[in-house]
Amino acid sequence: MRIGNREFDTKNYTYIMGILNVTPDSFSDGGKFNSPDKALLRAQEMIVQGADIIDIGGESTRPGFTPLTAQEEMDRVLPVIEVIRKEFDIPISLDTSKAAVAREGIKAGADLINDIWGLRRDPDMAKVIADGGVCCCLMHNREQSEYGDFEKDVLKDLEHSLDIAAEAGIDYSKIILDPGIGFAKTYEQNLWMMANLECMHTFGLPVLLAASRKSVIGLTLDLEKEKRLEGTLATSVVGVMKGCSFVRVHDIEENVRAVKMALTIRREQKKD
Repeated sequence: MRIGNREFDTKNYTYIMGILNVTPDSFSDGGKFNSPDKALLRAQEMIVQGADIIDIGGESTRPGFTPLTAQEEMDRVLPVIEVIRKEFDIPISLDTSKAAVAREGIKAGADLINDIWGLRRDPDMAKVIADGGVCCCLMHNREQSEYGDFEKDVLKDLEHSLDIAAEAGIDYSKIILDPGIGFAKTYEQNLWMMANLECMHTFGLPVLLAASRKSVIGLTLDLEKEKRLEGTLATSVVGVMKGCSFVRVHDIEENVRAVKMALTIRREQKKD
């Protein structure tokens, strides 16, 4: 899979997507990097520590977040995309569900659109991605955490996202899927999904696991978000062993090490 100027071997490796929130109110690191200068320094730090992709988000998705207009979101993310693109050759992901933001983000240098609504919120998003020729990550999400058969319903929702992508002309080889840990799922459903990530391989597409510091870890360990590193590392290792191609994380250096160790073990698994 090619993202930006880099080839990703999604069959044999698990890559690190580093989170760069340029927001004042994100649940974990809001306000830390919400200026181009601070964001650039953080991007440089993540690259040195081993990040393979930088995921830039301008609107918090935490519970009770304040929605932004497209212009407000663009005012936050575009200067950051531009300065990182100017200084570094690392692939850039833009975390947005607004087509207008995605369109301008692609112009500014984004190589991947990370849509937490899987093309199902903004009707123009799929065409923007197709026209831009960039990759996309389509996350599972829905309005309510009400399911008949959880696994079947999740896969059906993702199939709907893929149908939208196909109709718009998005190349299948440019799609990553995300099970949506922490979105429209109960605590038990989040745990089930991480324990059964292999179901995500139904579509033959790369899978991204984004569980870093999330509430499922906090509830399990009874810890505040600042103390969820070990729990996050455990989810990343599970992701590697379950065949995920990407993990989206806050703490780069520690996850790079954990993923490398888990990959080394995975390669020694007996082949059928």
